[in-house]
Amino acid sequence: MTGHKRADFGGARVLALESRRGNEIATLISRLGGACVLAPALREVPLESNVAAVRFASTLVEGAFDVVIFLTGVGARAMLAAVEHAHPRQQVIAALSRTRVAVRGPKPLAVMREWQVPVWIVAPEPNTWRELVAAFDARADEQSLSDARVAVQEYGVSNPELLDALAARGAQVSAVPVYQWTLPENTAPLREAVTALARGEIDIVVLTSSVQLAHLWQIAEEQHLGPEVRRALEHTVIASIGPTTSEEVRRRGLRVDLEASHPKMGILVTEAAARGNELLLAKRS
Repeated sequence: MTGHKRADFGGARVLALESRRGNEIATLISRLGGACVLAPALREVPLESNVAAVRFASTLVEGAFDVVIFLTGVGARAMLAAVEHAHPRQQVIAALSRTRVAVRGPKPLAVMREWQVPVWIVAPEPNTWRELVAAFDARADEQSLSDARVAVQEYGVSNPELLDALAARGAQVSAVPVYQWTLPENTAPLREAVTALARGEIDIVVLTSSVQLAHLWQIAEEQHLGPEVRRALEHTVIASIGPTTSEEVRRRGLRVDLEASHPKMGILVTEAAARGNELLLAKRS
């Protein structure tokens, strides 16, 4: 049984693209016998202009939204911080409390509880846009999306599938971008990682967000190594933290070899260590 297998990378070369918890993931990979190549792939930055967030808050306070959807906890906090100069914190929270609030998973749910904002819908695991839309469909008798005014807090990259699904149900959708990810200030490690991948020097890639793969691809294209990186990834084990990240892998025509049984970084790395070499052997044979 895989569950009883000792977690050990056995010297495999493991590429990690984590930024904020980079040292933590590198230490864990090393402890589990991996040769970690750490190449931070993103940096989180506030939007230069918070016009959309302030417009959202003004509309919310006026009571003009039927539903507000929060996709991430950090995005919810960033939204409140972005509008505080225009609308007092308690005013925004009070307006949310008078509106049907839906959350995609446990992190935005925790923020709403902290703010004492009642939550109408919580998307069940694995917390993708599909579960969120299904939850809306299941409670359509309480609030139909037809002609409903719906605001969606975005989390760095837009989610066109979610926006399209809401619009297809007749909702008037307002996307509220609050923060975004950009490339790290120092892209040298990422460029070196792309070169190593293209040369076939990486055995396992560990992805903890979909944006990491998007940025890896961007750098590969800039270095004119896109085809080489694609070929290399077809013979490299791709380990994903969860469904949203896996979806991005598949969207790029690649195969997810391992998806974490629970979307936590430690579980992802441990399961990759337990199964990585077996998967690598199968993929390269």
